[in-house]
Amino acid sequence: MGEAYFYHMTRTPLEDTLPVLLGRAREQGWRVVVRGRNEARLRWLDEKLWMGDGFLPHGISGGPHDDDQPILLTTGTATADCVVSMDGAEVAPDEVGEAARVMILFDGNDDGAVERAREQWRTMTGAKVVAKYWSQETGRWQLKAESGG
Repeated sequence: MGEAYFYHMTRTPLEDTLPVLLGRAREQGWRVVVRGRNEARLRWLDEKLWMGDGFLPHGISGGPHDDDQPILLTTGTATADCVVSMDGAEVAPDEVGEAARVMILFDGNDDGAVERAREQWRTMTGAKVVAKYWSQETGRWQLKAESGG
């Protein structure tokens, strides 16, 4: 059974935080699905990932090789060892049980994003999912809360 990690971004934006987390997930040998809420935002992220410092092999869903992508950007669901939710994309508690890790990233400078993350936290902990809340308010990631499941 996996765990849900909530990342409260206050110092670095998604385009800087996500590549680091994706790199760590790939170091574990995990196939990753990054789930967003709209195609335009995924295309924006696709550009950011290609233009970054390191190479993160990835693709946007809808192509003939979706199942072969080490990192798949999608608005839907796909089988993966690690599911990353951005922009408040839905993640069901049972997905945590099927994955090694679920990551929920949210912008701490956006009140709507914070409230959506709180809803997701309540959903996960209410379903007895192991959840950990990480914040970067001090400049580095620190574990601030956890729910034992």
